[in-house]
Amino acid sequence: MKKWFDFSHLRGDLLGGITAGVVALPLALAFGVSSGLGPSAGLYGAIFVSFFASLFGGTATQISGPTAPMTAVSMVVIAGIVSSSDGNIDKALPIILGVFLIAGLLQIGFGLLKIGKYIKYMPYPVVSGFMTAIGVIILITQILPFLGYYPTEDAKYVSEFNTSAKEVILDKILIDESSDGLVLEDFKNTIDKAQKVTSDQVLEESKNLAAKNASGVIGSLRVFPRAIQQIDWLELILALVTIFIIYGFKRITTKIPSTLVALLVVSGGAVLLGLDYRPIQTIPSGLPVPNLSIFSEFSFSSLSPYFFSALTLALLGVIDTLLTSIVADNMTKTRHESNTELVGQGIGNSVAAIFGGIPGAGATIRTVVNINAGGVTRISGMVAGILLLIILLALGPIASQIPAAVLAGILITVGIGVMDYKGLKAVPLMPRPEVMIMIVVLILSSVWNLVYAVGIGLVISSLIFMKKMGDLTNDNSSVSKLDDESFSSEVKLNDGIKKQISVQKINGPLFFGFTNEFQDLAQKVPKDSKYVVLDFINVGYIDQSGLFKLEDVVSEMIKDGKEVFLINTQEESLNLLEKINLVPNLISKKHVFENMKDLLISLK
Repeated sequence: MKKWFDFSHLRGDLLGGITAGVVALPLALAFGVSSGLGPSAGLYGAIFVSFFASLFGGTATQISGPTAPMTAVSMVVIAGIVSSSDGNIDKALPIILGVFLIAGLLQIGFGLLKIGKYIKYMPYPVVSGFMTAIGVIILITQILPFLGYYPTEDAKYVSEFNTSAKEVILDKILIDESSDGLVLEDFKNTIDKAQKVTSDQVLEESKNLAAKNASGVIGSLRVFPRAIQQIDWLELILALVTIFIIYGFKRITTKIPSTLVALLVVSGGAVLLGLDYRPIQTIPSGLPVPNLSIFSEFSFSSLSPYFFSALTLALLGVIDTLLTSIVADNMTKTRHESNTELVGQGIGNSVAAIFGGIPGAGATIRTVVNINAGGVTRISGMVAGILLLIILLALGPIASQIPAAVLAGILITVGIGVMDYKGLKAVPLMPRPEVMIMIVVLILSSVWNLVYAVGIGLVISSLIFMKKMGDLTNDNSSVSKLDDESFSSEVKLNDGIKKQISVQKINGPLFFGFTNEFQDLAQKVPKDSKYVVLDFINVGYIDQSGLFKLEDVVSEMIKDGKEVFLINTQEESLNLLEKINLVPNLISKKHVFENMKDLLISLK
């Protein structure tokens, strides 16, 4: 049994974990704010995912936590749940955390079911389009805080939703009344309640509608003209300085994280100068406390509409994590245990959800930093999580003074960095179908729904692949009269028999993408052929569609008075034909031969 903890590299692990934790701090805060749950959610996610994924995972040097892709999807999920909860984040929180918990449990299930090995089959155009879309989403949604514009604080913009807000409030009153058994004589009560609606209630609902209308890529672009007209120059300058330091400091040295330098310098400068900036949300002090509402308010009916969202988060986390694991393997010349890693990530995300943290995955940059700093074992990832917890306990109130513009600047650099430039540069060289897939996933992910975009991309990729495989099999398959020259020295057949033998050679899998072509090929068998030889030497796989089509084709041949033979059939395929009784019900076992030579000898 392998050693679970190896303390022989403790110095390197401590240094690697501390360095990775320092790098993770500004990103965790930024991702938390971007998600909509606040900076504390990002910190909690970084603490628990990093610690538990390292403790139970299968990649020794990997540092886990909130990542750009996971945060982008989480942001969409959170916005949707909040919107369906009347814009009330407190009301939506148990459902949100429930979705995150399910995602973590699904990852554990994937690991136990050994799903990790199948992730390598994810088409690159889908991944490329998705990653670029993540960058686009982050960039566009951060335009507003970058300019210092917040829709809910724009009184004129909020006032545009007053009428709609009153309608929403009235609808809620009617729904409440009807649930209590509304009757005609009670309608006066409804009117009384409507008349008692205060201006504060209307204002609050108007803000919810304004926030919803300005959310996401489309919403951000919709209110962009307003943002340009109402630029907060102080917020803009703070964000620009942050970006300048992040990119500029890298030219000086890469040993110190430029993101952290930007966070400390700009935040410290803003505080020392007494600038009237907008701070981030308050970070709670003290130890993280489990959010038990996730269990006390648990309901299948409230969570079931978001199961697919949880599944998407889980799958994205799997992909994100295992790609980082491969990077770690290449750097350390080791080999990770993919399924164990999925279990560890699932445990980390499940625990993070219980404490109110956003989900995470293997973080490439933090993993690389850890390895370069000397991290060798799982202890380094645990140290990173513990360090973030210490920072939370010791510096929580101080961290609450960080300008929101600083985190907006950090996120803009993250958005720029996460896009797949390699894939974009290759567009002119890629086949058109693959370019189409990438563009479809990119557009749908950016302006519609990340969850569905990946699914659509996978479906299109699968269909295109099946079409190509079917065409390839068809192009390499043939029907011809017997050419027995290769057997002439061993097997002599008279010309009469030779002319009655046709060979239908299949070069590829007999699957649903080839069934129609297979039938068309069978129809090319000459009418005067008495014997039809099905050569399955290159048929490595037969699916259900292929089996049923084979059954139809053979039946038609027998009706036409032909005798059907099988040669070169692989053992797996032959066993399958016997299981469905195609052999011997339609094709006698006496008509199944290992090769053409044995068949010709029998005919002689």
